[in-house]
Amino acid sequence: MVSGCSFPGLSGTGASDKTVRIASVTSTESQIIANIISELITHETDYKTFLVNNLGSSSVSQAALQRNDADVMATSYTGTDLTGTLQLPPEKNPKKATHIVNTQLKKRYGQIRYPSMGFADTYAFMVTQETAKKYHLTNVSDMQAHAKDMKAGVDSSWMNRKGDGYKEFSQAYGFDFQRVYPMQLGLVYSAVEQGKMNAVLGYSTDGRIKSYNLKVLNDDKHFFPPYDCSLVVNGKFLKAHPDLRKLLHRLDGKINLKQMQTLNYQVDNNLLEPSVAARQFLEKNNYFRGADQ
Repeated sequence: MVSGCSFPGLSGTGASDKTVRIASVTSTESQIIANIISELITHETDYKTFLVNNLGSSSVSQAALQRNDADVMATSYTGTDLTGTLQLPPEKNPKKATHIVNTQLKKRYGQIRYPSMGFADTYAFMVTQETAKKYHLTNVSDMQAHAKDMKAGVDSSWMNRKGDGYKEFSQAYGFDFQRVYPMQLGLVYSAVEQGKMNAVLGYSTDGRIKSYNLKVLNDDKHFFPPYDCSLVVNGKFLKAHPDLRKLLHRLDGKINLKQMQTLNYQVDNNLLEPSVAARQFLEKNNYFRGADQ
């Protein structure tokens, strides 16, 4: 839990009984999902929403929930909550990881974690289409024959992560790159597209994959832990507002990987506002009416 994370006017019971406070982080994806939740609620009910927006990290978003500064956490990723919020060892079996996270969030904090929205935003190695064709790359293990001549750009925070960082990756796949460059995550996509890197580690749902027409390599050894995305709600809030419990279940399994990539692309590449992308997505799907029957 992060201390000092409070939002004036929203703490404790300060928010209206008919206002739902939705916490999101700075990522495009989290902004979009928060707006999808907000639009679904305001369009289908007489509740109002307030976005507790642009929080610095998932841990800050979790702290907002724990301090009752927010009612809903827009994006909870299995692996992040497992090793970050809960400070538990990585678990690479998706079902086991989900069970641990769901159980522990409820036990420790009284939070209800909903089923996956249908996509996982996990680490993924990617290359240009030209590199993939030249070296016949489909799986991560296909890079083994060429890794000694490859430069790889990776997220700075991943380099020294315990359990699923570079050291364990090289052991699992049996190869090292010629050189690994720690970078800000937002820079890796352009770096590989411009030929400065031969391969980079990015996020599987990032809209820039489509912008730069990159090839995502299959993690054939299932090295990276599952990062299925779900929303999390304070249990006390759901108990006080049971009518919202079923409504929020409309999003269960409704956004697949390609749809999330497209939504991120619309915002990052086409400069669509997250609220507009969210509304268009729900309108196209008729607000998933009937899914809560």
